[in-house]
This record gives sequence, structure tokens and C-alpha cells, in this order.
Amino acid sequence: MPYAGFEQGPIRPPSEAESLLIRVNRNCPWNRCTFCSLYKKQRFSIRPVEDVIRDIDTVYHLIKQIAQGVPPQTLPGDHQGVLAAWSWYCGGMHSVFLQDADCLTYRPENLVRILHHLKERFPGVKRITCYARSESLARTPDAALRELAAAGLNRIHVGMETGSEALLKLVQKGVDKEGQVAAGLKVKGAGIELSEYFLAGLGGTELSLEHAEESAEVINRINPDFIRFRTLHIREGVELFPGSGDEKFRFASDQVLAREIGAFLAALDGITSAVRSDHGFNLFQEINGAFPAGKERLVAVPRRFLELEPEERVLFQVGKRTGRLLRLDDLKRPDQVEPVRKFCRESGITAANVDERMHEMMQDRMRRGIYG
Repeated sequence: MPYAGFEQGPIRPPSEAESLLIRVNRNCPWNRCTFCSLYKKQRFSIRPVEDVIRDIDTVYHLIKQIAQGVPPQTLPGDHQGVLAAWSWYCGGMHSVFLQDADCLTYRPENLVRILHHLKERFPGVKRITCYARSESLARTPDAALRELAAAGLNRIHVGMETGSEALLKLVQKGVDKEGQVAAGLKVKGAGIELSEYFLAGLGGTELSLEHAEESAEVINRINPDFIRFRTLHIREGVELFPGSGDEKFRFASDQVLAREIGAFLAALDGITSAVRSDHGFNLFQEINGAFPAGKERLVAVPRRFLELEPEERVLFQVGKRTGRLLRLDDLKRPDQVEPVRKFCRESGITAANVDERMHEMMQDRMRRGIYG
């Protein structure tokens, strides 16, 4: 297949907002997780290493012209490549993120070649990161991971989602608990930073506590560099637990979510991980700190929400989901709270219906393609 020009995939972690996105494969090799609709009906393919190198060279030559003062609107090449180069230049050119869903499907020697080329073209880059599945990491030889680290791969983002054996099977994650642990320890052993993701709400109402406690057990065994929170949001009609018989998924209310997050944080022990809640869909974006010193402060966030009077809880839930409030402390600011109170009054939102109404609001945002 001939080279079709510079490519970028659909997503990257929020922490990679200023990174140059370099696409090494397209879509997801597994693509069976029931909670993820991003790559459904999309065919997985690995891009030829020569095409990836051409993308890197495209950005390199564009950056040279930008540095010489050439206006971005007059730069040669396709719009996507120009936009990627200009955005990265403006962001300081410190980090690169390799796309799409699982870069460890790439042959390690070819990935090493790409990493070397990136460092040769852009020696000032401080961080190169990617997504990888636990299953792919578990079967990657330790020596290959060490070679990738030596070539410049600094951090791997892994979608653990849950440590619950029951949930891993129900959502068709394609890995078991021990596989999650083995993969995480391999990354750490290679000297690569590790971000593990906890998907709040994945257990719904019935499996919430199991989800929290077993996920914490996996994290405690791995001790990743970062624990990152995401919140489950799926479209209406998606069957999260297909083929499960009587095991039906029921969305967790925000109070259930808060208890789950609190239980997860409370069960974390003996680790030195940094914790980040760095996505706009998350209920508590102020969960930001590090273990062990910050544990009590972090656990206090969901507890504080649960201790609010019902009216205040409603104001925070609505304010957070409408973007008027970002943190619980914003409830102390009348200038931010009064518009939320007015919105609730005009929309008929009360403590009795707030969870239903917020679920409808999030569904509408997803239909309109708003994911953060």
C-alpha cells in the first residue's frame, strides 16, 4: 500500500495534550472490550516503518521552516501534518506520543528504529510514550522492553480498567488479573514509567465494591508510577455484560461512584504512585496527589461529597456536569453556585431525579461527540 501522507489517530491521554502524535499502527488489535466503542468496525493494521519515518521527517522539515519564521498558512504539505508540526512547535516540542491503541503489537526492532529516528531528528525530546495492552506486554521479552527503554520509550499507558476477575471476563478485556500484574511488573522492571487506568463505574451498582477492592489489590502489587482515573460512559443500548445470563449492568449513581472511588483509594497501601484524575468526565478532578503522604487527603475528597447536604450534592453534580463547577471547593463561591441553582430550578432537577437527569445529559454529550 503506497504512502498516503502524514497520519494521526483519534485519541491520546490528556497528559499528552502537547505531545507530537506519531501513528505507528491503526486502531486496536483486540477491539472486543464491551465498554469501548472507539475502534468498533475499524480494521487494525500496522503501518510500515518507512511510512512512520516519513511522518517524522515531514514534521522535522516543517519545524525547520517554522523556526525560520515561515508563517504556518504558507507551509507546504497536507493540513494535518502542518497543524501537527505547528501545534507541537508552539507547545515546546518536549514529548511524543505513539499511536494508536497498542504499540507493543509492533515488532520491537522496528519500534526501536522509530525511537532512534525520533531522537536523531529531535534530540531535545524528553518523553516518548504510548498505549499498550497488558496481554501484549506480558508476551514481550524482558530484553526487548529494556531495549525500547534504552532507545527512549519513557512511559507506557495501560488500560487496567479493573482488577476484578469477574468484571474482566464480563467486559471481555482479554486478560486476567495475574496477566495485569505480570505486565505491569515487566514494564517497571524494564525501567519504563507506568500509568495504570482505573475505570470508575465499570462494575455498575452490583459489582462496585468488588471492582474497587480487587483493582486496588492489583495496583498494590504493581506499584505503578501513575494511577489515572477514568469514568465509564457508554451509549444507551450498548450491552456491557453480553452473554452473562442474569448478570445485568445497572449504572452506578454518583453516590455509588463516590463510595467506590473512596474504597479504591482507601485500599491502596504500600505504594508510591502519583494519582491523577485528569479527565473532564470525572466527578472529582481534585483527586491529585501521591502515595503514601497524600492518601488521607485523597480519600477525603469522595467522603466530603458524601457528607454534603442533599441540595449541595445536587448543585455539585449539576455544576460539574455543566462545567460551571470544577471542584468541591467551588461550592463556596456564590458567583459560581447561583447560576447552577437557577439552572436546577428552571430544569426541575432535584435530589430525587438528579442521577437520572445527569445520565441523560451525559448521553446527549456523547451523541454530540463531546468526550471531555
